[in-house]
Amino acid sequence: MKLTLRPLLTAGLVGPLLFIVVFLVEGITRPGYSAWRHYVSQLATGNSGWVQVVNFVVCGALVIGFAFGLRQTLRPGRASLAAPILMGLFGSALIVAGVFSTDPALGYPVGALPIHTTHGMVHGLAGLAAFSLLPVTALVMAWRFSADSATRRWAMYSAAIGLLIIGCFIASTAFSVLDERGVLTNAPTGFVQRVAIIGGWTWIAMVALRQLRLGAAIMNP
Repeated sequence: MKLTLRPLLTAGLVGPLLFIVVFLVEGITRPGYSAWRHYVSQLATGNSGWVQVVNFVVCGALVIGFAFGLRQTLRPGRASLAAPILMGLFGSALIVAGVFSTDPALGYPVGALPIHTTHGMVHGLAGLAAFSLLPVTALVMAWRFSADSATRRWAMYSAAIGLLIIGCFIASTAFSVLDERGVLTNAPTGFVQRVAIIGGWTWIAMVALRQLRLGAAIMNP
């Protein structure tokens, strides 16, 4: 394995898992915040919002690095260019989502009135991009893995993750709208989104681990 390749692939293992750990800890310890009701993005608001902002940016940068490593380990073959590009765009969307924080909503931060700003709109668009790019990346990787009978389980895993993210994104958005309109108070918006994030981000880490092991096996047959 090339000396520069291992750190790039390791970035794909560390970045997503670190992101999950940070938002889980923040969600438990932040006063007035409900992991059941509130989006992960809402942790970027309030007095300690900088923690989640940094979490977004660091994860995004590490995922972009992983995209370069993924490109080196996938070529040639199916999706050897498309998957790394999609992964890199996903990482870029995370950085934008971090730089442009979301607006107060669903009663958080405590006491803040719901507002709609350009800053929040950019965050919303970045979030939409992220939750579109990641499932597409997973489905493209499923197509890649399906070409070899030895990686069919990876194909099924990747396809399942892609569909999971799409379904949870639609459900969490619907719950959020119903909650904001008072139709379904305290809806499980945050919980459903967390299912998508933990599933999707863990999938990235697992793919990175696979590519690390594959590279090591090639170098040490």
